[in-house]
Amino acid sequence: MRKQVPLVCQHVENISREAMAEFQDVIRRFVRRRQGIYALHRKGKLYYVGLASDLLTRLKAHLKDRHGSSWDRFSLYLTIGDSHLKELESLILRVTKPTGNKVKGTFAKSENLKRRLAADIKSVQREQYNGIIGKVTVKARQKSEEKGKGHKLNAYIRRPFKIRADYKGRIVRATVRKDGAIRFGGQIYNSPSLAAQAVVKHGCNGWYFWRYERAPGDWVFLNELRK
Repeated sequence: MRKQVPLVCQHVENISREAMAEFQDVIRRFVRRRQGIYALHRKGKLYYVGLASDLLTRLKAHLKDRHGSSWDRFSLYLTIGDSHLKELESLILRVTKPTGNKVKGTFAKSENLKRRLAADIKSVQREQYNGIIGKVTVKARQKSEEKGKGHKLNAYIRRPFKIRADYKGRIVRATVRKDGAIRFGGQIYNSPSLAAQAVVKHGCNGWYFWRYERAPGDWVFLNELRK
C-alpha cells in the first residue's frame, strides 16, 4: 500500500512580526525558499491569507507593502509541491473571508451544486404537496416501476450520466440513460447488476461494481445514490 503524501508537511503559527524583522537568518534556516500558504494576523484575528512559491521573500515584502502596518503576527504552512496551493488558498479565503483580501477565492474545476440542490428541494416539496392533496407521487410511481424493471436507477437520477468499473486491469465504461437503463456494449440492461454480469460473465452486484463521478475526479460506487 502506497504511503499517502501529506499536503502540509511542516508549519509554524502565531509568530510575532518582530521575529521576522529581527531573526530573519534563523527563520530562513527553516523556511528557505519553500512554497506554501501563509496567514497574517492582527490582534488575534485573521487579516490576510496568501500563497507563495517563496514564503520568506513574500513575508519580507509584507513588512513594507500596503499590508505593512496591518499585521502583528504570522503563520506559515509549508507544502510538498504546489499543485493544490491555489485551491487551498481559495478554500481558506471562502471560509474565513479575511478583511485584508480583496479577491474571493475561486475553484477552477469544482461544480457548484446550488442549482441542483435547489431543484431537488423543489422536487421534494412537490412530492409532499402531491401527497397532501392525494395525487400519486412521482416517487411512488418510480418505486412501482422499479419493482417490475429489475431495480433500475430511475428512482435515483434525473439526467443521463457516465459510469465505469475497474475489471482485470482495465476500465470498462457504460452510460446510464434518463430512464434508468444502462447502455453497455451496444446493449441495454435494466439494472446495474445485469450490466455488470455482461462484463464479468457471472452473477455480480452492480451497485458495488459500477462507479459514477459524484464530483470531478471523485468516482464512487453506484450504491451511494441509494443513501
